[in-house]
Amino acid sequence: MTKRNPVPEKLPAEPSCSCGSATCAVLEAPSAGTEATPAVRRFVVRGLDCSEEVEALRRTVGPLVGGAERLVFDLMAGEMRVDVPRAVVDDEAIIAAVRKAGLTAAPAGSPGAPEASWWARRGRLAMTVASGVLLVVGSTVRGVLSGSVLAALGLGHGAGLPLVVQLLYLAATVCGAWFVLPRAVAAVRALRPDMNLLMTVAVTGAILIGQWMEAATVAFLFAVSLLLESWSVGRARRAIERLMALAPPVARRRAPDGTEAEVSPEAIAVGETVVVYAGERIPLDGEVSEGCSSVDTSPVTGESEPRLVEQGATVYAGTIALDGTLAVKVTHPASDTVLARIVRRVAEAGRRRARSEQWVDRFARVYTPVVFAVAILTAVLPPVLGLGTWQVWIYRALVLLVIGCPCALVISTPVAVVAGLAAAARRGVLVKGGDLLEVPAKLVTVAFDKTGTLTTGEPRVVEVVPGDGHTKAETLATAAALELRSAHPLGAAIVAAARERGVDPLPAEGVRTLAGRGIVGSIEERPAWLGSHRLFEERGQETPELHERVAGLARAGRTVVVVGRDDHVCGFIALSDATRPQARGAVAGLRALGIRNLVMLTGDNPETADEVAAEVGIDDVRAGLLPEDKMNHLADLRQKGPLAFVGDGVNDAPALAMADLGIAMGAGTDVALETAHAALMAGDLSRIPWLVSHSRRTLRIIRTNIGFALGIKVVFVVLTFLGHASLWAAIAADTGASLLVTFNSLRLLRTPEPEGPRP
Repeated sequence: MTKRNPVPEKLPAEPSCSCGSATCAVLEAPSAGTEATPAVRRFVVRGLDCSEEVEALRRTVGPLVGGAERLVFDLMAGEMRVDVPRAVVDDEAIIAAVRKAGLTAAPAGSPGAPEASWWARRGRLAMTVASGVLLVVGSTVRGVLSGSVLAALGLGHGAGLPLVVQLLYLAATVCGAWFVLPRAVAAVRALRPDMNLLMTVAVTGAILIGQWMEAATVAFLFAVSLLLESWSVGRARRAIERLMALAPPVARRRAPDGTEAEVSPEAIAVGETVVVYAGERIPLDGEVSEGCSSVDTSPVTGESEPRLVEQGATVYAGTIALDGTLAVKVTHPASDTVLARIVRRVAEAGRRRARSEQWVDRFARVYTPVVFAVAILTAVLPPVLGLGTWQVWIYRALVLLVIGCPCALVISTPVAVVAGLAAAARRGVLVKGGDLLEVPAKLVTVAFDKTGTLTTGEPRVVEVVPGDGHTKAETLATAAALELRSAHPLGAAIVAAARERGVDPLPAEGVRTLAGRGIVGSIEERPAWLGSHRLFEERGQETPELHERVAGLARAGRTVVVVGRDDHVCGFIALSDATRPQARGAVAGLRALGIRNLVMLTGDNPETADEVAAEVGIDDVRAGLLPEDKMNHLADLRQKGPLAFVGDGVNDAPALAMADLGIAMGAGTDVALETAHAALMAGDLSRIPWLVSHSRRTLRIIRTNIGFALGIKVVFVVLTFLGHASLWAAIAADTGASLLVTFNSLRLLRTPEPEGPRP
């Protein structure tokens, strides 16, 4: 059953924050024309990418400014806002407090906050690459000097390593931990162990026991995981910038005396009139007061075909007038257009997606101090109680510290994630973060956009019906002649259909466009025309029989073009949006994997939506939706469990950002690709069931790795207290565990196709 939703005249007000996290507050971007409270200062914070940094800043800056409630963080903008007058706490003191958290900051918009330097933009990538290169070089040199491939792979302990190899491994470790060490120091000062401290302890412990290669490997892999996280947030920020660029920078304002002047859209008040010529973007939301034109509404509604607008019709900022001039009475200021709300929704959804702490990070808060405490008690308590000599129990304490070194635990997740991401990329699925790779395994609902997702997004000729005394080829040749130089999507589809069928367009002269109605011209010195049902009626050539024929062709949302010569009808051409060939198989594949809630959310009309849904096998159809409506439906669907949304257009960007997993089609818009969490680079819907299966396998391997890494430690703890564990055995076990979890993770590179029917 199709659910119909009227297009709202005004989108409802947005909440100022929907983060829902105890560690993150979010300030909604102020509307144009408003100013922040004078006491509020904005600071650009380099490296502000997730809730871990937010928590660190709340601990260091919060006490300085009188409480963490005076701090507001915007991850999408990379900003921290401080609600304290400068006279109470100056900028320098705040910047110093930020530095204690292992980050850097500068006042936004000040000379101290220039455009991001090369180091700020590429430093993390450069150090990660340097770490990896130095690690490979060090292993190669080690293998050459020892004459052993096993030595190059790090098998065996690191005692007796040549100095040059140690230096190469040390350099690799320093590069990998460059951005981590300051945060680890901050965690120590705050007495709050986190993932950064856990990694630092692992690296330091490995170096102290001579495991130089292991230290470098841990540092490099951890740097890779942090790089992926930073890159994902950066892409979301750029997506917002691209959205904002859809609105034209100037608008043509018409004064009461009829003169026109180009001004900024922000300078135009509600009630004023703007003029939009053919081919231009509409700058503001409003109501058409004069003119008629076909309008490409895809940036807002996702409609694959242009919509005819005339006096009294509502138009939206960012849409395009195709073939006529419009005078538009402004109904909403620049800060309150549908497009402006889309921008804010994307930012809001991005903030709401603040990453939850990884299990290993939470575990580290207990694990690291417990390991140190147990080691100290092991070294001190038994000798004091007379249960053995100091030498024996200090040795056993060292064994506990070695086996407690969490190298295998730290590696267990990043290696699996990197392998999983690489395997997905090989199969044409770009996943933008390690944490996102786990989401498909838990999906309960998958929602699809229609146009450009389940369908190709391009109209095509599906039927040509000739009139009395004409053939299909004649009808198509006449239409193609008039549309040969047209930039209209329907015209391009007609010309393409003629070429595919070997029909040569007839030579046409005097071709001109009738805005919103059709085209007229002359072929072989005889008048010719084509257009919509409206033009057909205006020419007075419609009969009850022809009306029924047009109505029959227009079923299920098809667009019908009437073609005529002189005073008679040559025939009719029906156009429709083609369904993707993999769509039905993808839906069946998801059902086979146990995902039963499959929904279509579209801005298209209900008739067209129902036809496409029936063709691909989707039962739940919700049509006629604006981006705001899609958001509301997604919020409702998320109550059932984790949700994925698949889309391709600018209008889908808020939904892609809001979903637990936003999947963009590879042929979609840049904004959709950058906002989504994953992208099907070849636009192949059959990759979605594969991604679900791949994600489930990745989770199984990660859990196996963590269980093994912890299990081997439990075994050695027991052996240590029984007196059967040695220092070298502990080193071998820890190194072996690291290698095993690495090789287990690399199995993901050979992830098979999903079980069940192939899409």
